[in-house]
Order: sequence, then C-alpha cells, then structure tokens
Amino acid sequence: MSKQLRNYRSLDDIFQMYGADALRWYFFANQPPWTSILYSERTIRDSIPEFLLRLWNVFSFFTIYAEIDGFDPTAGVTAVSQLNPEEFQEAAGYRPAEQRAEIDRWILSELQTTTRNVIERMDAYDNFAACQQITGLVDGLSNWYVRRSRDRFWASDKSSPDKLDAYWTLFESLTHIAKLVAPFVPFLAETLWRELRRPFGDQVLESVHYCDYPVVDPSRVDQTLSRRMSLLREIASLGRSARAEAKLKVRQPLASVTVVLGDGSAVEWLTAHNALVQDELNVKQVIYVTTADDLVRYVVQPNLKRLGPRIGKLLPQLKQWLAEAEGSELLSQFRDTGSVAVSLGGTEVELDDQDILVRLEARAGASAAQGSQCVVVLSTEVTAELFREGIARDLIRFIQNRRKEIGCDFTDRIEITIASPWDEVKLAVGEHGKAIQGETLAERFLLADAPGTDSERFEIAGNPVFVAVSKKE
Repeated sequence: MSKQLRNYRSLDDIFQMYGADALRWYFFANQPPWTSILYSERTIRDSIPEFLLRLWNVFSFFTIYAEIDGFDPTAGVTAVSQLNPEEFQEAAGYRPAEQRAEIDRWILSELQTTTRNVIERMDAYDNFAACQQITGLVDGLSNWYVRRSRDRFWASDKSSPDKLDAYWTLFESLTHIAKLVAPFVPFLAETLWRELRRPFGDQVLESVHYCDYPVVDPSRVDQTLSRRMSLLREIASLGRSARAEAKLKVRQPLASVTVVLGDGSAVEWLTAHNALVQDELNVKQVIYVTTADDLVRYVVQPNLKRLGPRIGKLLPQLKQWLAEAEGSELLSQFRDTGSVAVSLGGTEVELDDQDILVRLEARAGASAAQGSQCVVVLSTEVTAELFREGIARDLIRFIQNRRKEIGCDFTDRIEITIASPWDEVKLAVGEHGKAIQGETLAERFLLADAPGTDSERFEIAGNPVFVAVSKKE
C-alpha cells in the first residue's frame, strides 16, 4: 500500500464496514509483535466471529433470558461501586462462589487466572499473548459455560438457587470481562458496561473506562478444577473431531466412547461427569482406560520429498530407526519441544513433525483422535435402534428451525404433525415421541398418513419427511 498511489481503503470505510474495535483487535490479536504487520481486510472480517461476535452473543443470551425471567442484579445489593464481585457477596440471596455449582466455580477461577496472565503479559508489552488469553476465556465462557448451563437458565423455577447462581455467575463474568477487554476493544466494552450497569442507575460509574483495571482474587483460583475441566473439554473436543473424521453427524447417537488416559488419577472425577460426556458426544457409554494397544495404532512414515534432499544416504538408517520408534512418544516430543534429535551413523539430525508423519489409526468400527492429555476412541457402528434415535434428533432440529421461521418466542407452545412414507420415521416417532415433544415445547403431536397443505418437506438419509408446525393459540 502506498500513500502516493492511494491504493488502500479509507479508514472510515473500514470503521463503517467492520467497526473500529475489529481493526484494533486485528492489530492486537492476530499477529505476534515480532513479525511485520501484514494487512488483510479478510482477516479483519474473519476475526469478528472468533472473538467480538462470540462475546456479544454471550451478552445477548444473558440479556434475553434475564428479561424473560425478571433477573434483577440490584436485588439486595448494598455495595455496588464498580460492580466488583467481592461486593456482591453482601447481596441478599446471593451465594458465595464456593457454594455454587462446579461449573460456576470453574469459570470464576478462569476469570481470575486469565486476569493474572493478561496483566503479566501486558506488563511485558506482549499484547499478542494477552489477547490469546482473552480469546481463550471468551471461548470457554461461550462454548463451555453457557452451553453447558443452558438447562439451568431454562429451568421453570425462577427462584431456584441453581438458576440464580447461573445468572449471577454470568453477570459477574460479563462485568469482569468488560473491564478486562476495555483497553483492547473500548467501544464494545463500553456498550457491555452501560447495558449491564443500567439497573443500578447512578450507583455505579458511568463508563467502564472510569473503572480500575481488574485485580486478581487468588481465593477464587482453583488450579485442580481448571486442570480437570481442561481434560474434560479436551475429551469433548477430540470426540467431535473423531466424529468428523468418521463423517458421523453429532445428532446420530453412538454406542460408546473410550478415553485413553496417561494415568488414572482423574478417572474418579471424570466418571462422576459421565453424563456430561455422554451428552456432549451423544454416546450411551463412556469407558476410561490407561492403555490403547488394542484400540489404536500409530503409523510412522518419513516425508521422503522433504528428507531426501537433506539427509540423502542416511535415509535407510532413518527408516530403520522409525520402524522401531514409538509413534505416541514421537507425537509427545513434537508437541512438547517441536522436534526430535536422531543420531544416524554418528550424524545428529534434528527432525520436526513435517519431516516425520505420525498418523493415528483406530481399529475397525471406530474413529480416534489424540490430544495433549488423552486419546479418544469413538465407536462408529450404528445399530437400527441408534439410527432411529438419530432420526428423532433430526426431527427435533427441523422443528426447532421451523419454530424460528414462524416467529415463535422462546416459551411459545406449538402443535406438530409429521407424515412420511418411510416406515423408519414412524418407528422413530413411536419410540421417541415424548422426547420430541419435550425438546420442542409441543403440546399436540400427530402422526399423519399424508402431508397437509401447510407441511414443509425435508430429507433424512435421502427419504422425504413432511412436518407441519403451528403456534398454539
């Protein structure tokens, strides 16, 4: 780009199209400071959903359901200056963190850990690493805390302590994050702050930029819980990767998942969370083991195109060395140090994961994925019963989409009529009709012989299904 040639887009155009915060975040978070800045408008656009939009969606989720349930953050609060979490402990009906659910304590611990890391990195003038910490926190808040707590927010009892804990925890998290991100994305932070402080009126500071930067509360940091939850999140992530590898959609239930751990120290804690893993991966059974010899194997191959010009006549010796190498150990070394040193005929050769290709292969009828803490092996065999349950999940998804299309509110009840010439649909509805009704808030549910004029057509495994959805008056 050149000022003389004027071959660049005006800043005003960027601000109007993507926003000033998007441009700021692009410069702070997308390129390490030790590299030359490479301007890319596409990268600015692509960075929006990863952080800015994700944080905004969490905020929107909170405000929508807080309004529906009448959640009042001012109730019983006697000290609200700057909305500090410590001051909320004086609120009537507000429980300290240690009395709340495990997932609440986890995200509050992550807030403190991230704050400490961001301050350390910014004191070292390392904005790039600080932003990576913030991105990870928002990802955890959105894709784990909110997603795993949705049933708590949707609970019918508005005065339930567990439901109120969820609201308080998310409210605290958002107010804390608004202050944490203020130097990076000042306009988004200000919008969040002004909306969150609105119920308090003049009792709190008008602008987030008048607030002190967050300080770390060590009493809320739970390192053991953070490590365990990190492992649990990795199991869920690897399970989804294994599904994608096997081309199995998430809505299709599967028989089991086997988790191979380096040691068994966390098995008891993980076993207590089996229901969560089953829900995340849509499996019926979770199995924990410490050896994977009968489940997976590692295929180790040299990258001949890359290595040939480099080591030439030493290649036969490298092949022999690789034949005896343990694939799991090579992967661990690449992950920990980025390379492995090999002595070939007295010559020391350093190789990386581009020189040596290590591929994980699961046994027949399974799909596997490996992370830094475990290996996840997913059973991919689909029985007739599991297949029909998958049909029911597809129906639920289609009906939920139709609810949105016809303008249903979150709490509206509906009536459903389903018709299909495919017998499997009728069997699936017969077996899982109650689950379909419960998930979609359907008060009336009919299985018809032929579609009506108001039915919408879609396909499951290439077979036509007709569904009519109407709002119950």
